[in-house]
Amino acid sequence: MPFASRRMPLRAAPAAALLLAVTACSAGSDDTAQDSTSSSAPSSGREKSPASTPSSGSDRNTAMNIRVTLDGHPVKANLNDSPAARDLAELLPLTIELKDFHGTERVGDPPRKLDTSGAPEPVAAKPGDLAYYAPWGNLALFYRNGPAADADLLILGHIDADADRIAEADRITIEASS
Repeated sequence: MPFASRRMPLRAAPAAALLLAVTACSAGSDDTAQDSTSSSAPSSGREKSPASTPSSGSDRNTAMNIRVTLDGHPVKANLNDSPAARDLAELLPLTIELKDFHGTERVGDPPRKLDTSGAPEPVAAKPGDLAYYAPWGNLALFYRNGPAADADLLILGHIDADADRIAEADRITIEASS
């Protein structure tokens, strides 16, 4: 019997170690799940959701009002909150000579290429959209519906002007609104 009583602790040791390991792992994951749930809620009591942060190109919420003139005539306009639009805002004030492109848009060249990192999902351009075509580094002001959505065409904002005024514009001046 003394031999059997010595074997019992030896057999129980691996089982006890396994039980401790399982208990420790499961307790840690419960705490972690509770911690991550409680730490993700802001102190205001509101939870941030991915929908509250504009990330798609179709979301044309504005981040900055701008002053725009087309051939000296003021029009209402704004830029969205995309990285490329913020980069364009850093170049303001800006005057660009425009020329027609494919009977759809007026195009012109900013002084340098814009930062396109973190670009939103592409959307098709609509009349009044101010866009940036990354491969050529030019700005486009659409007076007709543009081509299908293309990752190279980034919508930067919108200009509230009728299609005829945009189609005939030879010069655009963009300034930061005060």
